Amino acid sequence: MPKGALNVVTAKSSGSIMEPLIRDPRLRKLSFTGSTEVGKVLIEQSAEQILRVSMELGGNAPFLVFEDADLDAAVDGAMIAKMRNGGEACTSANRFHVHESVAEAFSEKLAERMGAMQVGRGTEDGVTLGPLIDDDQRGKVAELVEDAVGRGGRVLCGGARVDGAGYFYAPTVLTGVPGDARVFTEEIFGPVAPVTTFSSDDEAIAAANRTEYGLVAYVYTQDVKRAFRVIDALETGMIGLNQGLVSNAGAPFGGVKQSGFGREGGFEGIDEYLETKYVAMAL
Repeated sequence: MPKGALNVVTAKSSGSIMEPLIRDPRLRKLSFTGSTEVGKVLIEQSAEQILRVSMELGGNAPFLVFEDADLDAAVDGAMIAKMRNGGEACTSANRFHVHESVAEAFSEKLAERMGAMQVGRGTEDGVTLGPLIDDDQRGKVAELVEDAVGRGGRVLCGGARVDGAGYFYAPTVLTGVPGDARVFTEEIFGPVAPVTTFSSDDEAIAAANRTEYGLVAYVYTQDVKRAFRVIDALETGMIGLNQGLVSNAGAPFGGVKQSGFGREGGFEGIDEYLETKYVAMAL
């Protein structure tokens, strides 16, 4: 390693496993991608050596659809933002806030697309959605759906485990879900799209920001002035405007609030691994 370069550990494991490495006096930088719970433990442990730390943690991404949005484009973007990696992605759209005037049409279009997905093993022909990572995760997804339905939510498609050898859960769209349902406050990490409505821009912004997380948000509107007003008010590190994909190696990737701090990608990502040195010289 070149003299003066940062000694780096990129962690993707539990805090207890990382502790011996964090205490190594040669270490000067820690980068972690994972849950907020583990991230907090690592931040606390890193304080012993005053390490530089980058944290890419949990998310609860809102997907906002305004009344002037191109609904077909919004549904296309929703499929990308929600179903990327089967919904098991930190950037996955977790909750859908749709203007009341277009909520029914959007929900029906989304349910048609998600309901048409073929669930099964990736080695089988025609399969478009594989299993969740394990049975515990499938159980959590099922609990979140059951909680939403128990609070008055309606299932447009899916809503159940899929029989077979594997941890399969049917692509699910829920409507009429109240704001206090767990699907709006917890990271789903599965193929479930809960839809709720709003009647004004301010209501949409308030609902989107009503979370301790702030990784990414998605906004669909054809009004440029509204777009910039909403973007400015959203408390997230990244925003997809009229598109359902934000990942780009040339752009800074990361969040705010309990989604972490620091950035990956872009010039900002390089700066995370550099130190500024000031020299005052008399000639």
